[in-house]
Amino acid sequence: MIEDLVSIVTPAYKAEGYVAETIRSVQAQSYRNWEMLIVEDGSPDKTAEVVASYAETDLRIRLIRQVNSGPAMARQKALDHAQGRYIAFLDSDDLWLPEKLATQLAFMTAQDAVLSFTGFRRINADGTETGRLISAPATLNYHSLLGNTAIATSTVIIDRQKSGPFNMTKTYYDDFVLWLGILKRGHLARGLDADLMRYRVLGLSVSRNKWRSMRMVWKTYRDIERLSLVRSAFAFARYAWNAWWKYRQF
Repeated sequence: MIEDLVSIVTPAYKAEGYVAETIRSVQAQSYRNWEMLIVEDGSPDKTAEVVASYAETDLRIRLIRQVNSGPAMARQKALDHAQGRYIAFLDSDDLWLPEKLATQLAFMTAQDAVLSFTGFRRINADGTETGRLISAPATLNYHSLLGNTAIATSTVIIDRQKSGPFNMTKTYYDDFVLWLGILKRGHLARGLDADLMRYRVLGLSVSRNKWRSMRMVWKTYRDIERLSLVRSAFAFARYAWNAWWKYRQF
């Protein structure tokens, strides 16, 4: 691992309309020591061509291509190539504010954090509407995260020197499963309550299919985390309440 290098993990599928803006938000970071690993997941559009055009002029950006395997395996492919001590996650339609990396890395150093996440705001598909601030709680442990929706993927940074090795699980909520796996080792997730990311809400976004999402959360509890029926039900009730509260208004 290269000390102080941030490896940015970005899966990309049907992202030709948004990935350029996502890349530019990384290039605008005040913290300059990063590499961006964009895994084009067998997309039928021109996602690869858009990414390649940026990779040609900025050697920190790397285009990696694979046959369509889903976001979990795209993230894993990026992890396989990552050289940095720090792993940051950024989806191909989301955006970072310019001080995101600098502010969050300073916070992680001050807090001796293994995994950190931040506040954010939602934007609509064309970026013309910005929603309210979604705050980040100060800390989450394994048990509190089970019933919480507070960690947005594109806000997360993990310090691999502190976390130890990790891999993605090929499942619907691969990100949620990863956070749980790291916290299960006894670590805390540290929340930085600062407005540093823009989460783009797309009409066909997988995460917006609430009923399917709820089924997959339940499946995560029972099939992956192996929770009892009673414990799963308790966690699910808290998760549903927190999800409603989070999405009650744009």
